[in-house]
Order: sequence, then C-alpha cells, then structure tokens
Amino acid sequence: MTLPGSHMKNTTTRRGANAALLAFFGAASFAVASPAFAQARDPGAEAFVQTKAQRVVTVLANKGMSDAQKKQVFHQAVDELADVPRITNFVLGKYARTISPDQRARFTPVFRTYAENVYQSRIDDYRGEQLKVTGSVVRKPGDVIVNTTLSGGQITSPLPVSWRVLGSGQNWKVVDVQFKGIWLAITQQQDFVSTIDNAGGNIDVLINQLQKSGSGSSGGKR
Repeated sequence: MTLPGSHMKNTTTRRGANAALLAFFGAASFAVASPAFAQARDPGAEAFVQTKAQRVVTVLANKGMSDAQKKQVFHQAVDELADVPRITNFVLGKYARTISPDQRARFTPVFRTYAENVYQSRIDDYRGEQLKVTGSVVRKPGDVIVNTTLSGGQITSPLPVSWRVLGSGQNWKVVDVQFKGIWLAITQQQDFVSTIDNAGGNIDVLINQLQKSGSGSSGGKR
C-alpha cells in the first residue's frame, strides 16, 4: 500500500514490503534495547499479545466474513491491541510539536485509516492463521518485547513477528510490530517527516496525501 507523491510512493512501497506497522510513543522510547538491560520474561505482556494479536490474525484469516465485516471487526480489534493516539503522535516526529489543532483534527482520522490499511495489508501478505508466543524480553519495567511466530494458512514455515508493548498488570498496548527485522513505525515516521520537510514544513501536504490514499484504498489486500 502506498501514498500519492513520488517520495511517499517509492519509499513506502520499498520499505513496506518487508515491514509491519510500528507505532506510537516517543522517538527515544523506540531505541533498540541494550542487552545489558534485558531482563526476564513478562507473562502478562505475553498473555496480552497472545490474546489480542491472535484476534487480529483470526479476523483477517476468516474466509466466512465479507470485506466490510472484516474491516469493522478489525477496527475494533486494533483499538484493543494498539495505542492509536500514541501512534498518531509518534509518526509526526518533530512536527508533533508544531502541528496546529485544526491540522491534528484532520490528520488523526486520515492517519487512522491509513494505519489500519497498512496493518491489514502487511498481515494479509502472509495470510497466517495461528499466532504463538515464543518468549519475551523486558527492556525495562512496563516495556516488553514479545516474540511470536505466525504459521498456518499460506505460510510454509513459521514467520517470526515481534510486538513491543507498554503497560503493566492487565493494561497493555502494542506500540511496535516487527516483521523481518524491520520496525515499521520508525519507517513511517521517517517517510512522513521527509514528506513534510520536502514541502517546506507544510503538514497539510502529508494530510492531503493520506486523504487521497485513503479514498483510493479498498482497505487491504484480498
């Protein structure tokens, strides 16, 4: 799935082919963890990913649901799985500090549509049916990388997928998803910030491109 405009189209297509959606916090929080700070597994974070991420995969693998039904249920599943407001703020990078209230009000819904389409498209690329947690690493309390494999369906060998979650107890949210070694939200942020930079800092250019992309999208591959 791509955006209009040469930069967004080329970079999103190239990177998106190997990535899954990353999202959502602050730039510093997405730095790669140093092994010196890695700690034991977190069963609560693992259970959250097993339940909520499996639901997302199950929805997309359900051949008995229409595209419209999938889109509606997928929207609800994303709310349960991901911290959407943090995603929205993170992908703006440095422009999260300068975006006007009016621009934010217009950016939020069009980015939500775009992000859901990317999630759906990337997972549909592999068409797996079963998600299995294989372990986790606590970067620091409340910040955990949960490792899983996606299998079944059209996947001939288990595909590693990692999920970064923030929270504690029963309250967790995914803030990052990694496919094939790539964290997509960082890629998204780089593309978005570059697009705005190339427009002389005009955030409306990005908003307009996302609007055009959303209006021309069917909501994911089929």
